[in-house]
Amino acid sequence: MKSIVTPRNIFILLFALLTISCNTESKQSTFQYYQESGEIFHTYFHIKYEYDRSLEKEIMEALEQFDQSLNPYKENSIIYKVNNNMSVALDTLFTEVFERSMEVSRKTDGKFDITASPFINAWGFGFKDMENVTKEKIDSMKSFVGYEMIRIENGVVIKDDPRVQINTSAIAKGYSCDVVADVLQRHGIKNYMVEIGGEITMRGKNEKGNCWRIGIDKPTDDSSAMQRELQTILSICDKAVATSGNYRNYYVKDGIKYAHTIDPQTGYPSEQDILGATVIADDCMTADAYATAFMAMGVEKSIEVAKTIPGLHYYFIYVKPNGEVTNMFSEDFNQFLANEKDLLEAS
Repeated sequence: MKSIVTPRNIFILLFALLTISCNTESKQSTFQYYQESGEIFHTYFHIKYEYDRSLEKEIMEALEQFDQSLNPYKENSIIYKVNNNMSVALDTLFTEVFERSMEVSRKTDGKFDITASPFINAWGFGFKDMENVTKEKIDSMKSFVGYEMIRIENGVVIKDDPRVQINTSAIAKGYSCDVVADVLQRHGIKNYMVEIGGEITMRGKNEKGNCWRIGIDKPTDDSSAMQRELQTILSICDKAVATSGNYRNYYVKDGIKYAHTIDPQTGYPSEQDILGATVIADDCMTADAYATAFMAMGVEKSIEVAKTIPGLHYYFIYVKPNGEVTNMFSEDFNQFLANEKDLLEAS
């Protein structure tokens, strides 16, 4: 039977097509870039993403769950109970960051070590307790510091010494960026930037349709950080970035500048040439961990290790033997450098 085309049929067809078109346009027009910001883990976060509604509730729930798992200063957190030798069921957040930490420790021959917090606490933030540190004090801690002294077996943390303590702050901020990114990706979001405490993971593009722009400061001797000047700008679409060290926050020994980094193997300030390490990787947990490790490894060893890690790129600010501060980066790092126009617009 042949179908008969009538004016009424044509009208219904056009109306249906118009309705579908309007609904599609309406749905697309609701998408916009949302911004969430606040404070968590004693640091600030800034999150921007393109979606049809705010995901603040979901994001905060994920961050609070992360805090409950890996905040060593929060009573009843999983890591707090582990440090105090209390019985506790481990969650995936704890086990994932723990296992990655062990992996990085092995890769860096112990220059990254989440059990080194006793050394860090002894020296104090910014080395404010330097006068109270003695050789005897550091030596006494060495017997219960070392990543080989702790492991997970059958879902239980096993310590060779009950005094072993862990602190994942050198990797946790990067991992928290990945956790929030997972929330966004589960909602199908393709364009986002998650920054927590200076560590960043990015996918897609910003509101202007460009890759996300990240600035690297130019080295200066301004310890107050009041006179900031950009050395270069990164243009990144689908990677994560972490930076460790601060060349504005150093101490001087025999005329040479050293960053405030503790060598977990010696328990003393690391006398290496790197003042600041920026690392780009596929995920922010990896970038954060290696940026920290490189600070204690020095340029030569860091380059050697970086070559063994697929998808990892570095930018080092370091000091030459003559005291001159300069920079160097991996051969393929050029792909992340923004053009001169971007540099001028941001300066």
